[in-house]
Amino acid sequence: QVELVESGGESVQAGESLRLSCESSIYTSNTRCTAWFRQAPGKEREWVATIYTDGRSEYGDAVKGRFAIFQGNANHTFLQLNSLKPEDSAIYYCAARISAYEGSCQKQYVFPYWGQGTQVTVSS
Repeated sequence: QVELVESGGESVQAGESLRLSCESSIYTSNTRCTAWFRQAPGKEREWVATIYTDGRSEYGDAVKGRFAIFQGNANHTFLQLNSLKPEDSAIYYCAARISAYEGSCQKQYVFPYWGQGTQVTVSS
């Protein structure tokens, strides 16, 4: 069992930046991939970004060029949110997969482990 805890969400103004943190109960080096998803009220959960064990990262079109996913110490995965827009407001979830997977880690069904989420609110 893997536990994930997100933090860092808060209310900010458009154009500002935030850094979200996902703390895992296991070393990130033991995960196949870790991702961030987000869900706004009344909308489906949306994939934001993924980082793989080999360091590769992928981003959704809505955040490409503004957000960055990276891993710091042994068990943290971060999401840097820059140039925030009101449409970025959502609950942000961290998700992880341990077992091998040959496909791209962008779909919710790929991830068995999820955090409880952290709220990001961006005001215009």
